[in-house]
Amino acid sequence: MEINTIQDEIIDEFSVFDNRNDSYNYIIELGKNLPPYPEPFRTEEKLIKGCQSKVWVHPYMQDNKVVFDGDSDSILVKGLVSLVVRILSNQKPADIVKADLYFIDKIGLRQMLSMNRSNGFAALVKQVKLYALAYQTQEV
Repeated sequence: MEINTIQDEIIDEFSVFDNRNDSYNYIIELGKNLPPYPEPFRTEEKLIKGCQSKVWVHPYMQDNKVVFDGDSDSILVKGLVSLVVRILSNQKPADIVKADLYFIDKIGLRQMLSMNRSNGFAALVKQVKLYALAYQTQEV
């Protein structure tokens, strides 16, 4: 499925919530459904710098697409990781690099997150895109 199609699905899912608490609870639920993170990749190297909580992301290539495993020690942040993984995993590196993650504003995520969480989320997105860029340069 294409990145924008997945984002549109997420926007639609969040459209049913009337308040911030419902959105928070849904993000937490999404995190609970994140596949288990491989223990061997719970390393300092896979830790995302700039996040208030511990966040790990492990990328790998499969069928010419980048796949991401992710986790966090925070239940809310784990949900945020699940959103990024859902949207950007199993995509071509070039598509990840150029992706405009408009869902962030459409679901009101910037307003929901504290400044620290917002900065951490930006660091997560930046790192995922850097992983994709590294894979894209290997393709050339």
